[in-house]
Amino acid sequence: MAAEHPPPLTIWAVSDGRVGIEAQVLGLAEAVARQRPAEIVAKRVAWPFALSHLPGALIPAPRWTVRASSPIAPPWPDIWIAAGRASMPLSTRIGGWSGGRTFVAQTQDPRGAAAAFDLVVPPSHDGITGDNVFPIIGSPTRMNAEGFARDLARFGARIDPLPHPRVAMIVGGKSKSHDLPPERARAMAEEVASAVRCAGGSLMVSFTRRTPQPAQRILTEGLAGLPGWIWDGEGDNPYFAFLAAADLILVTEDSTNLAADAATTGKPIHLLAMAGGGVKFERFHEELRRRGIARRFAGELTSWSYPPLDETNRAATELLRRFDARKQPPVA
Repeated sequence: MAAEHPPPLTIWAVSDGRVGIEAQVLGLAEAVARQRPAEIVAKRVAWPFALSHLPGALIPAPRWTVRASSPIAPPWPDIWIAAGRASMPLSTRIGGWSGGRTFVAQTQDPRGAAAAFDLVVPPSHDGITGDNVFPIIGSPTRMNAEGFARDLARFGARIDPLPHPRVAMIVGGKSKSHDLPPERARAMAEEVASAVRCAGGSLMVSFTRRTPQPAQRILTEGLAGLPGWIWDGEGDNPYFAFLAAADLILVTEDSTNLAADAATTGKPIHLLAMAGGGVKFERFHEELRRRGIARRFAGELTSWSYPPLDETNRAATELLRRFDARKQPPVA
């Protein structure tokens, strides 16, 4: 008689739906699923305006007041992975709702609520410590070999003819700590165009939703004369393919997500300066430099190598280790 296999784990990946936040929870959930059979449900949550600025502990009846893409209701998942402020009123309560059955993991800084979770996976540059804290460099990412190969094949007809060295340029934008005003965008376009012409290669450019429209227009105009592909946001996003096809990667300094994505390739990362900054970003960039992953862009496309960053899989392994080690209460 064939041995019975346990059913797949159920994982809820909970966020407010913003691309960078959702990528973290889905990235960690998908890494868990690569190590053990699992069914992943992405849930996007938001709060009515009257409740959105309240501390999570003060939100009344959160299961009934939350606006969610699918119900926050039993049967509860085996694993709950969440990120962002909008998830906190639910993340801090799911353990109680499930009778302790659901393993609760939170990425990013939980703002003093770390004790409420089975596992916290913050970026190491946040400086959070604790028995249930597992810091990683940057943030969880959805980058993986299968995705790179799939998208490289999908966009091969457009990318294969491009001359080497192929340079991927990933542009963020305005945030609490950084900005990309017209004058910086103009200087960036001139610096990058000069470096690509000198190298004799091609440029593949991807903007994010945070890229200010004036900056996107200036960069597009300033880089249009180079061999390559400037994605205009229409059709399928070639982001994975750009990273997979690149020989070198340029990333604006405003995003840990973008740099962490790029670092999974093992390809040299040049950090593009923006207006603004912050102590945490300085610590993050210093860690990338210390590990030989990234350097400040100095107007020249130099190359080096390093072991690809594999922090998401490392965090997934730790999550499963703790999940297995925890004494599971009986299901009610």
